[in-house]
Amino acid sequence: MSLSNNYNTLSVTVDNKIAHITLNRPDAFNSMNLDFWQDFPAVINEINDQAAARVIVISSTGKHFCAGMDLAVFTENKSNEHTEIARKHEQLRRSVLKLQACFNVLEAARMPVLMAIQGGCIGGAVDMISAADCRYCTKDAFFSIEETKLGMTADLGTLQRLPKLISMGLVKELAYTGRRMPADEAKAAGLVNHVYENQAAMLDAVMAVAADIAARSPLAVSGCKEMINYARDHCVSDSLDYIALWQSGMFQPQNDMMETFKAKAQNRAPEFDELTQLDPSSIF
Repeated sequence: MSLSNNYNTLSVTVDNKIAHITLNRPDAFNSMNLDFWQDFPAVINEINDQAAARVIVISSTGKHFCAGMDLAVFTENKSNEHTEIARKHEQLRRSVLKLQACFNVLEAARMPVLMAIQGGCIGGAVDMISAADCRYCTKDAFFSIEETKLGMTADLGTLQRLPKLISMGLVKELAYTGRRMPADEAKAAGLVNHVYENQAAMLDAVMAVAADIAARSPLAVSGCKEMINYARDHCVSDSLDYIALWQSGMFQPQNDMMETFKAKAQNRAPEFDELTQLDPSSIF
């Protein structure tokens, strides 16, 4: 499965059913410029629609993982200076929703998304990693809800998703103060799964986790992601009802489960069908 790779701010490779996306503007600390907001959702959607991989790993280059929103994004559009005030504000709301959608794709993707974070993870980068399934970091990593220092409120998902990942009191402290949360505190709080000595060690470990995920039934893993995210946002009884409904259609033991048993009996790795490709031009 080949991907377009016509991206200005990142690169992507697919190997052994693992898609590895790398932010590659190290000289700008991988800040999120205008091109990023086009590239990022496009590559996630491309992988998802093509079922090009069973797991996505996102890492970056240089000293810092990502310095957040490039300030040029705030000053780029001057075309609405003479727009009537109510319509100007309605346009701003739609702009924020459009930016939010760029990170919502991480939750919507059928395959898990793993983040490998080194150095600074600042502002919009916290919005991004909060939408991923798992986070890993180096010992020099730090996390900062930087927007408060700029006189604004974070609006792309941090304040909505972080309270589901770490304690509410800690989220409020980080948001109110804008202070940096170091790697060891992030691990203790449950934001990251593991902390590694350096980026090379982190990537080796994260790729090993990704390989374990890629070895499982992609339909079963996708079901886990769907159910866990649903349970996060719903009560237990509704979530139990949803998994019962899911199983009534998705659980076909003669397929992936039988293949697992056969592979074990034959001392080989199981071979599962991939998820189906999604054709955006078709409703079926």
